[in-house]
Amino acid sequence: MRWKLVTCAVASLTALPVALTAPAEAAPTGRYHAEIRRTAYGIPHIKAADYGGLGFGHGYAFAQDNLCVMASRLVTLAGERSRYFGPDAQTDDPLAHASNLASDVYNQAELRSGTVPRLLAQPAPLGPTKEVRELVRGYVAGYNRYLHDTDVSRIPDPTCRDAAWVRPMTELDVYRDMYHTTQLEGAEQAIEQIATATPPSAGRSAHAKVPVLPKADAGSNAYGLGRDATRGKGGMVLANPHFPWNGLGRFYQVQLTIPGKLNVSGVALYGTPLVQIGHTQHLAWSHTVSTATRATLYRLTLAPGDPTAYVVDGHREAMTKRTVTVPVRGKDGSVSSVTRTLYDSRYGPVLADGWTTTTAYAIRDVNARNVRAMNAWLAMGRSDSVAQLRKAQDTYQGMPFINTIAADSTGHAYYADASVAPHVTDEQLKTCAVPGPDLALDGSTSRCAWGSDPDAIEPGIFGPAHTPRLSRTDYVTNSNNSPWLANPNAPLTGFPRIFGDTGTQRSLRARLGLDMVKQRLAGTDGLGPRGFDLESLERTTLGDRDLSAELLRDQLVAYCRAHPTLTATNDSSVDVRAACRVLAGWDLRTDTGSKGAVLWREFLAAAQGPDGLFRTPFDPAHPLITPRDLDTANPAVGRGLATAVQRMTALRVSLDEPLGSAQRNNGIGIPGCPGDEGCFNAIYPGSELQAGGTYPDVAFGSSFIMAVSLTPGGPRASTILTYSESADPTSPHHTDQTRLFSRKQWVPERFTDTEIAADPQYRTTRVTG
Repeated sequence: MRWKLVTCAVASLTALPVALTAPAEAAPTGRYHAEIRRTAYGIPHIKAADYGGLGFGHGYAFAQDNLCVMASRLVTLAGERSRYFGPDAQTDDPLAHASNLASDVYNQAELRSGTVPRLLAQPAPLGPTKEVRELVRGYVAGYNRYLHDTDVSRIPDPTCRDAAWVRPMTELDVYRDMYHTTQLEGAEQAIEQIATATPPSAGRSAHAKVPVLPKADAGSNAYGLGRDATRGKGGMVLANPHFPWNGLGRFYQVQLTIPGKLNVSGVALYGTPLVQIGHTQHLAWSHTVSTATRATLYRLTLAPGDPTAYVVDGHREAMTKRTVTVPVRGKDGSVSSVTRTLYDSRYGPVLADGWTTTTAYAIRDVNARNVRAMNAWLAMGRSDSVAQLRKAQDTYQGMPFINTIAADSTGHAYYADASVAPHVTDEQLKTCAVPGPDLALDGSTSRCAWGSDPDAIEPGIFGPAHTPRLSRTDYVTNSNNSPWLANPNAPLTGFPRIFGDTGTQRSLRARLGLDMVKQRLAGTDGLGPRGFDLESLERTTLGDRDLSAELLRDQLVAYCRAHPTLTATNDSSVDVRAACRVLAGWDLRTDTGSKGAVLWREFLAAAQGPDGLFRTPFDPAHPLITPRDLDTANPAVGRGLATAVQRMTALRVSLDEPLGSAQRNNGIGIPGCPGDEGCFNAIYPGSELQAGGTYPDVAFGSSFIMAVSLTPGGPRASTILTYSESADPTSPHHTDQTRLFSRKQWVPERFTDTEIAADPQYRTTRVTG
């Protein structure tokens, strides 16, 4: 056992916007105490006597591993990316795409509005609880202590070593970071639209195009397995979120322990002081991105002769204006300034597209008043049963855009879309919706305003009684489809349409996930007796089946054998006999050694499939087996295969190239494929296949994978953090778990004090501040 004592002077930073660039002030030494115990792969297990100390240890450990990513995020939150990185580049946020200038305008406007401090001033449950405030305060102090002790000039990560943009963190940074995260599926997708909105004038043409909001590139799979689905008769959970592999949006694996009060292990989003996905002694849970709508557009009817005023119920209302000025770095290194005016309505910010002399569009985000998410996650981390988790979520109603899938040691499995959703009734969807690609309501009448429920924590949202929920003793699942088939034996219906649809086609990934459960419960998947145990859950998860290939490959092989020469998209003839042989010999998996997986992906891309290639259409009476069968009468089939062969040949890529040679990250072969191809282990390279036979590095997909079995004696869990614990390229924990993932190996979790201390790579640091 090795001990290291670090004595720290705590950084005390005010939670006011004016303190964003103020230096940290030293507080009396000895306020915070924590023990950082690290096990294999650098995983920290933080132990403290109180929430402040726990946050301190967590913030310190996180900064050791990932300071540069967080430092870049702080520049974004301050609205200063254009100052340091120029106005035209994209921000560091892979989930909310925007230029640096648009991001700066957006963030400075939010910062200067004082919205977050006003929300934080509310008492709990609307504002942060005492424990959350202590966690955040300690987390900030720990992060800043590491930065102070290390000094910018000695930061190990060359990404930000000696960079002028590295600064201390404030408590307001943490809250604002989470505030923006909660709006990831709403206003954060409209940053460019909000920051560039300008009323039409004589010198500028109107933006007649109706706004379209992109979707965040986030997804997930999750299983909650009850006692009728497991061999041990306790609950089990599979967590498999699909998030970015680089920059913001990564997860940090950590265990947080206050003896007698809290013991939770799992992952925290970068910059957050608590676990979002994980388990306690007898409870485990995961999240998937929900299909519920997070924001509605409102079409404004503008007042005659004034494009900055609109009419509601016959009464004129003026838009409010907020002018911000942001520093901008020029190509010659000089810094100038850009001033923009943003416009707001009673519904929310006005958007650039659709703003004419008669109409405009505003966006209302249901999470615009939500600072409750951390309250809910901390309460969940203190829960030890499905019933307690449900109570935590009902109390705080803070889940921002996610489903919850859970199970406990008594064998109860639970699904809920307990997320915050706008109170738009089915009747309003019929009478208030206006034409457009996204949900937009008529903003000229208060009849189309959001309603409320008596059990809702705030006006404008559905209360817990209206949210889709399902409790089972066999299983529940979700792979980012609507609640309808969380368990096909008990379809969920009757919930408000704003939460999602019923009777509609499921994604191939969702169908595969349900089929994997079905086969395991029947014992027909070759993994032993029926029912799940930890080993079979691990092997099921990383079996790397490709459902589109299972449905279509054999028929494509028969077709190309009958037609050995096919016509490509450019009308040239292509010999596809070699491709036929490769596809016929493919194992229908997306393992790193699978030969044929790359060719199949290129075929689907060229054929714009797989959805358009099926002959038998979707049947709501048979949602798990339709659509199916290859439509060989579709010209896209032959053209797609010929074009794929032609393209791979032109790129000098062998038709039987193993997947692991093409799909890589940091030079390491990665299994899996995109979810829309039909892979459960969803993996997305940066873009298309390049010359030489490689895709750009994996940028997104399976990130943290947790398989946990809950027994009366405690949890048994295996995990993989696919991109590893540290973003620092000099760290020994930058790619160590990535290599495990490549080999489909798991990390046996250390949960108890005895297990942690017995780890061969155990080391500990005591930090005091």
